Amino acid sequence: MDHIVEDSIHTKQELLVRMERNNTTIQRLSKKLCSYTYEPKCPSDFEKFNALKNGFKIFSRHQKEIVDLIQKQKEGVSEVLEMEVKEQLGRFKKLESDFAAYLLNMGKTF
Repeated sequence: MDHIVEDSIHTKQELLVRMERNNTTIQRLSKKLCSYTYEPKCPSDFEKFNALKNGFKIFSRHQKEIVDLIQKQKEGVSEVLEMEVKEQLGRFKKLESDFAAYLLNMGKTF
Protein backbone atom coordinates (compact mmCIF):
# COMPACT_ATOMS: atom_id res chain seq x y z
CA MET A 1 0.00 0.00 0.00
CA ASP A 2 1.29 3.39 -0.97
CA HIS A 3 1.40 5.59 2.12
CA ILE A 4 1.15 9.34 2.02
CA VAL A 5 4.70 9.48 0.77
CA GLU A 6 5.71 13.11 0.75
CA ASP A 7 4.06 13.75 4.10
CA SER A 8 5.39 10.56 5.78
CA ILE A 9 2.32 9.96 7.89
CA HIS A 10 2.23 6.39 9.16
CA THR A 11 -0.21 6.16 12.04
CA LYS A 12 -3.76 7.21 12.68
CA GLN A 13 -2.64 9.47 15.53
CA GLU A 14 -0.14 11.32 13.34
CA LEU A 15 -2.79 11.65 10.66
CA LEU A 16 -5.33 13.05 13.11
CA VAL A 17 -2.80 15.56 14.47
CA ARG A 18 -1.92 16.71 10.95
CA MET A 19 -5.58 17.03 9.96
CA GLU A 20 -6.34 19.01 13.12
CA ARG A 21 -3.39 21.32 12.56
CA ASN A 22 -4.53 22.01 8.98
CA ASN A 23 -8.08 22.59 10.17
CA THR A 24 -6.89 25.09 12.79
CA THR A 25 -4.91 26.96 10.14
CA ILE A 26 -7.94 27.09 7.82
CA GLN A 27 -10.15 28.34 10.66
CA ARG A 28 -7.67 31.17 11.38
CA LEU A 29 -7.56 32.10 7.70
CA SER A 30 -11.36 32.08 7.59
CA LYS A 31 -11.54 34.44 10.58
CA LYS A 32 -9.02 36.76 8.95
CA LEU A 33 -10.97 36.71 5.71
CA CYS A 34 -14.14 37.77 7.49
CA SER A 35 -12.43 40.60 9.36
CA TYR A 36 -12.96 44.19 8.32
CA THR A 37 -9.33 44.51 7.20
CA TYR A 38 -9.79 42.17 4.24
CA GLU A 39 -13.15 43.48 3.07
CA PRO A 40 -13.43 43.47 -0.75
CA LYS A 41 -13.53 46.78 -2.58
CA CYS A 42 -14.56 45.84 -6.14
CA PRO A 43 -16.82 43.23 -7.80
CA SER A 44 -14.00 40.86 -8.75
CA ASP A 45 -12.73 40.94 -5.16
CA PHE A 46 -16.24 40.08 -3.94
CA GLU A 47 -16.25 37.05 -6.25
CA LYS A 48 -12.88 35.91 -4.94
CA PHE A 49 -14.03 36.61 -1.37
CA ASN A 50 -17.16 34.48 -1.81
CA ALA A 51 -15.19 31.71 -3.53
CA LEU A 52 -12.75 31.61 -0.60
CA LYS A 53 -15.58 31.56 1.97
CA ASN A 54 -17.21 28.71 0.07
CA GLY A 55 -13.87 26.89 -0.12
CA PHE A 56 -13.43 27.21 3.64
CA LYS A 57 -16.93 25.76 4.23
CA ILE A 58 -16.29 22.84 1.88
CA PHE A 59 -12.92 22.19 3.53
CA SER A 60 -14.51 22.14 6.99
CA ARG A 61 -17.26 19.76 5.89
CA HIS A 62 -14.78 17.34 4.30
CA GLN A 63 -12.49 17.68 7.31
CA LYS A 64 -15.22 16.55 9.69
CA GLU A 65 -16.16 13.61 7.47
CA ILE A 66 -12.55 12.44 7.09
CA VAL A 67 -11.74 12.76 10.80
CA ASP A 68 -14.86 10.74 11.62
CA LEU A 69 -13.78 8.05 9.15
CA ILE A 70 -10.25 7.96 10.58
CA GLN A 71 -11.58 7.55 14.10
CA LYS A 72 -13.90 4.74 13.01
CA GLN A 73 -11.03 2.78 11.42
CA LYS A 74 -9.87 0.06 13.78
CA GLU A 75 -6.51 -0.64 12.19
CA GLY A 76 -4.36 1.65 10.07
CA VAL A 77 -5.70 3.69 7.19
CA SER A 78 -7.43 2.10 4.20
CA GLU A 79 -6.43 3.00 0.63
CA VAL A 80 -9.74 4.77 0.03
CA LEU A 81 -9.31 6.85 3.17
CA GLU A 82 -5.72 7.55 2.20
CA MET A 83 -6.94 8.97 -1.13
CA GLU A 84 -9.48 11.13 0.73
CA VAL A 85 -6.71 12.46 2.97
CA LYS A 86 -4.52 13.25 -0.03
CA GLU A 87 -7.39 15.17 -1.62
CA GLN A 88 -7.96 17.05 1.63
CA LEU A 89 -4.27 17.96 1.85
CA GLY A 90 -4.55 19.23 -1.73
CA ARG A 91 -7.58 21.34 -0.77
CA PHE A 92 -5.61 22.73 2.16
CA LYS A 93 -2.68 23.75 -0.03
CA LYS A 94 -5.01 25.29 -2.62
CA LEU A 95 -6.92 27.29 -0.02
CA GLU A 96 -3.69 28.61 1.46
CA SER A 97 -2.48 29.57 -1.99
CA ASP A 98 -5.79 31.18 -2.97
CA PHE A 99 -5.89 33.15 0.28
CA ALA A 100 -2.34 34.41 -0.27
CA ALA A 101 -3.25 35.43 -3.83
CA TYR A 102 -6.33 37.23 -2.52
CA LEU A 103 -4.24 39.15 0.01
CA LEU A 104 -1.69 40.11 -2.64
CA ASN A 105 -4.50 41.30 -4.90
CA MET A 106 -6.04 43.30 -2.04
CA GLY A 107 -2.67 44.97 -1.48
CA LYS A 108 -2.65 46.10 -5.11
CA THR A 109 -6.12 47.65 -4.87
CA PHE A 110 -5.28 49.99 -1.97
